[in-house]
This record gives sequence, C-alpha cells and structure tokens, in this order.
Amino acid sequence: MVATQTPGPVNADPAELAKFSALAHRWWDPTSEFRPLHEINPLRLAHIEKLAGGLAGKRVLDVGCGGGILAEAMAARGAQVIGIDLAEKPLQVATLHKIETGSSVEYRLVAAEALAEEMPGAFDVVTCMEMLEHVPEPASIVRAVAKLAKPGGHVFFSTINRNPKSFLFAIVGAEYVLNLLPRGTHEYAKFITPSELAAFCRASGLEPNDLTGMTYNPLTKVYALGRDVDVNYLMACRV
Repeated sequence: MVATQTPGPVNADPAELAKFSALAHRWWDPTSEFRPLHEINPLRLAHIEKLAGGLAGKRVLDVGCGGGILAEAMAARGAQVIGIDLAEKPLQVATLHKIETGSSVEYRLVAAEALAEEMPGAFDVVTCMEMLEHVPEPASIVRAVAKLAKPGGHVFFSTINRNPKSFLFAIVGAEYVLNLLPRGTHEYAKFITPSELAAFCRASGLEPNDLTGMTYNPLTKVYALGRDVDVNYLMACRV
C-alpha cells in the first residue's frame, strides 16, 4: 500500500502525471523509455554520495521519485529513504519492486509542500531529480525542499537548461532523432536556467555550492558528468 496525502491543491500538472502513469509498468525495464534513468543513475548516485559525505545512516528524501530507481539505490547505500510522488501508478510500481528486492524505501503519495508542513527539517539529504521541469511552479518545490532539509543538510536538484542548444539536444535529439525518450516528454518553455534555479534556491535559504553538467555522447552512448551545463545539469546546495 502507498500512503496518501490529505486532500488539497497541489503543484502538479495532471497531463504530466498522466504521461508518466501511462508508462509506469515499464519503469524498471532498463531497455524501455526509462533506459536513460537507469544509465545515469550510477552517475547521480556517486555524485550525491560524494558531496553529501556518504549516505549510510542518513535520513534521505527523494522528491518526485517515480518508480524508485534513485530511491532504491540510495537505500542500498544504507540511507533511510522516503520517496514521494503525486503519480500513483509509478508509486505502485515502486512499491511492488521494493517487495521484490527487499528494499527499505518508504513510498508516499504526497506533495512536497504538504510534507514540508508535516516534517520540517527532518532530512539530512533531499534529492529532486528530473522533476522541476515538469511542475507548474518549480520555485514552490524548491521552497518545500529547503524546508524539509535539516540545517546544514544537503540538497540536490537536476533539471534542463533553457537555450537553443538544450532545445536541439533535449527535445529534437533525445525525443525525435535518437528516440532516447518518448516524444512530448519535455516542454521547452518549462526548462530552467542555472541562474534561475540558483535564484530560487537563495530565496529559499539554500546556498548553491556545486554546479555540474551531464552530457551524452550519441556515438559511444555514454553519459558523463563534467563542466558542460548547456543541457542537463545538477545543482547541489547546503541549508
């Protein structure tokens, strides 16, 4: 069973929730539409673990956890993980996979803003990966994430930059040429520049301390972290 939230307005686009719910049954298939998430997960996990000084024994929240790929990986590193999402079908898939693998992740159907009121300052690490570009009010998510993290805690975001190159690579290339993602996965207008995200963070009491890019080489089919933040990037903050 997935714990549900109390009724009320939520910062979510019903079309976005439906989009990911329709594909939920394929979440843990590494050859499916979610292949990129499986392939970048080791990079994300290592990056988070390095900057957070390890995950073992820490309380971790994964906001927008989907089917639980990152949440389960962090739990396997010894973290006490809660994964939250507003799409019920992916959470059901995550819960079933948890049972199959014996993972300790707790999944909840709840908005970040609602959980921030319930559990302020409860987490050593909060992650919000590949989610901000799918919500109507990303700044609201950032505020909630900041409230959920403990003083001195670590916060990690990943999203997509907004510029002609990101349109070419993240939409035209990834969705129409290379077929890495289903067409319609992303909307260019919802992309967020690093300066915009940094402003959201600082306004919420977070101090950005690392900006790292993620790139994909279509010839070698390899993802890598580096300095190029033109398309995909990760931003780490301290509370």
